[in-house]
Parts: sequence; structure tokens; C-alpha cells
Amino acid sequence: MTKEEFAKMLGTTRQNLNKWEKERPELVRLINQGLALDEIIKDTKEHLERLESIKNDINIKKFKIK
Repeated sequence: MTKEEFAKMLGTTRQNLNKWEKERPELVRLINQGLALDEIIKDTKEHLERLESIKNDINIKKFKIK
């Protein structure tokens, strides 16, 4: 993601983002950590859905009459 896109996502300008990076680096760090956490949560949900699908497939095959 470019700085321009990042700033737009935050509802600010690239210039403001540059200012924050210089004057409030902890703010930018916290924003980045929050975005990383959102990504981790999204990935975890996707993994859980895949595991539930595998579990359901196994349960269906387990009780299938041959």
C-alpha cells in the first residue's frame, strides 16, 4: 500500500501522514499494529472455516454406508 492509499484509508492526506510519522511516530506504529491485527484475525477466520469444512467432510465420510 502506498502512503497515498494509506492516508486515504485513514481519511487524511499524505502530508498529514508524513507529519504524524515525524511528530507522532507512536500513533503511526499503533495504527500499523491495528491493521496487522485485523489481517491476522481475517486469516484466522479463514483457517477456521477451512478446518470446519474438513471436519464436516470427515464426519460425512465416517458415517457414509458403503
